[in-house]
Amino acid sequence: MADRAPSHADWLTDRVLRGLLGTVMQLPYEKRVRAMGRIMANGIGPLTSYRTRAETNLAKIYPDQSPADRRAMATAVCDNFGRTLIENYSWREFGQRLSDTVPVGEGLETLEQARASKTPVIFVTGHIGNHEAPRHVLTQTGLTIGGLYRPMANPYFNAHYAKTMSSWGGPVFAQGRQGTIGFAKHLKSGGMATLLFDVANSGGINLPFLGHPARTATSAADLALRLGAIVIPYFGIRKDDGLSFDIHVEAPIAPDTPEVMMTEMTKRLEARVTATPAQWFWVHRRWKQPKGKPAAS
Repeated sequence: MADRAPSHADWLTDRVLRGLLGTVMQLPYEKRVRAMGRIMANGIGPLTSYRTRAETNLAKIYPDQSPADRRAMATAVCDNFGRTLIENYSWREFGQRLSDTVPVGEGLETLEQARASKTPVIFVTGHIGNHEAPRHVLTQTGLTIGGLYRPMANPYFNAHYAKTMSSWGGPVFAQGRQGTIGFAKHLKSGGMATLLFDVANSGGINLPFLGHPARTATSAADLALRLGAIVIPYFGIRKDDGLSFDIHVEAPIAPDTPEVMMTEMTKRLEARVTATPAQWFWVHRRWKQPKGKPAAS
């Protein structure tokens, strides 16, 4: 977590990353996005644990996949990671690039009703495609959409990466007691905000994800039930050109117990991952289990 004491290694890593990002940001937008994808896929990914971890997770879920296909997909995962990172640093140009994108999906009608009635909305999504793309597109329709994010482990890098989320759209809060309170207040006032739920949470419940138990936080469902918020899954799926996106605003999640609601959210994400597996962030330790706790739900 980001609240650990920063180290000298953190500082050095941040200096290197700042230099790399600063250099790539000098390129024209399209070249910038493609270049950062290649750097992550062919440089940073293989040199760090990113590609190896992606391959390990892919082997868990797709045991019949050949090593060559697994390596190719892990490389594509890193490419998407790099593109997403630089797109989010290029938030002005990224937003302009998305200005003509028209969202589709069964949730749009519900969203318009919520806007008119000032009913709070929690958008839920995962680390697939670019998770900020839907927020950009919907913000350009006049909505104010905040968010709750998980700080990065490197506090130096987190300090400037967090600005990419808070420089536009709506208020963005870091996970933690104070951040969750701020997030809840924003929703209680009739606000809208995004929450990503596909990161392992040691205090969460085990739910099946792609055939294996995964610790899943119930925060989205808990807050929705407490505040009377509508839960709408949305996703930004990268198109074949590698630069533009399809924005899907899905039908809302019906109110139920937190476990039932989170199970349905997980199924929605599963469908997107199954359709475009190379766009999901297989680098996460999604199936990590707390020590001393069984994996069974």
